[in-house]
Amino acid sequence: MGNVRNRTSCPERTGRRPEVCDAFGPELAAALSSARRRAGRDGDRHVDTAHLLHGLVESDPAVRAALGGTARLTRILGYLAQRSIGYGLRWQRAVEGAAGEAAAPAAVRGGTSGWSPAAVAALEGALRRARARGGARAEGTDLLDALLADPRCRAVEVLRRAGAIPREPAARAAEDASRRACQGRSR
Repeated sequence: MGNVRNRTSCPERTGRRPEVCDAFGPELAAALSSARRRAGRDGDRHVDTAHLLHGLVESDPAVRAALGGTARLTRILGYLAQRSIGYGLRWQRAVEGAAGEAAAPAAVRGGTSGWSPAAVAALEGALRRARARGGARAEGTDLLDALLADPRCRAVEVLRRAGAIPREPAARAAEDASRRACQGRSR
């Protein structure tokens, strides 16, 4: 994946290369930007998978549909907000996935700063999922599915505590929700 830090936002007028954002759909790019800002506001040195989950829930309607109804989303956001103000789930400012991370992606071993090894692995997984489904860009549901593939990551811990782990892949759940909404409008 190369340098994750440079792949997380579109260039706008920042001088970044245009191809940097080509790998991510607009909702996912917004979620990654939100995750970076949130980590900075929280005083965390690394964006972790809980930051990614928070950004996805805030930015991507397909992810919200995959995670369920309002009550579930409220519980998820409650855990994430508690964490950001220092209550509830705490991870003692440790880098997620850093301890004994034998299978860390090459990008992390090469010194990618600002992203936890688990977050980098999830982003790489999202890109692989997008390619596997023939997508030109990774979407938020690709990242959610990649997060769910790591049962030890912080995002899954939040979802587990909130009782909100989807029973089916997020991409399929979002498609089903969208199809039901369209059918309801056509009646």
